[in-house]
Amino acid sequence: MGGLKAVAVITGSDNSVKGSLHFLQESNGVTQVRGKISGLKPGPHGFHIHALGDTTNGCNSTGPHFNPLNKEHGAPWDDTRHAGDLGNVIAGQDGVAEVSIDDKNIPLSGQYSILGRAVVVHADPDDLGRGNHQLSKTTGNAGARIGCGVIGLQSSV
Repeated sequence: MGGLKAVAVITGSDNSVKGSLHFLQESNGVTQVRGKISGLKPGPHGFHIHALGDTTNGCNSTGPHFNPLNKEHGAPWDDTRHAGDLGNVIAGQDGVAEVSIDDKNIPLSGQYSILGRAVVVHADPDDLGRGNHQLSKTTGNAGARIGCGVIGLQSSV
């Protein structure tokens, strides 16, 4: 099923982090993620799909990384990774990160759909499971959740 579209509006707890992301599932199973996030400190920021679309307690209620196959945290190009491990987005000196990711592990349809889940931007870089920190294999030690948005269906018109 190609052409399925979704959108997530990113907001932060202090309203400085903002953005929107567009998701497009292609017929080959790859999902494109495109958009911009502003209000970030320059440099890399962990970027993940989290299991829950619950923002009742801001980004803290979005649960752990989306991990339906119960794997260790890793880089987007690793065979062993959470489905929601999308690595880092890089903010320029203007605090804006241009997001352009293509990934086959985040479908918008089927058993492991990311619809209704949340996308989260973290304060710190994701070490991609390669750090020596105790959180490397679960969260990439990416720090606080500074922005998030629920992934919802978007009109095809």
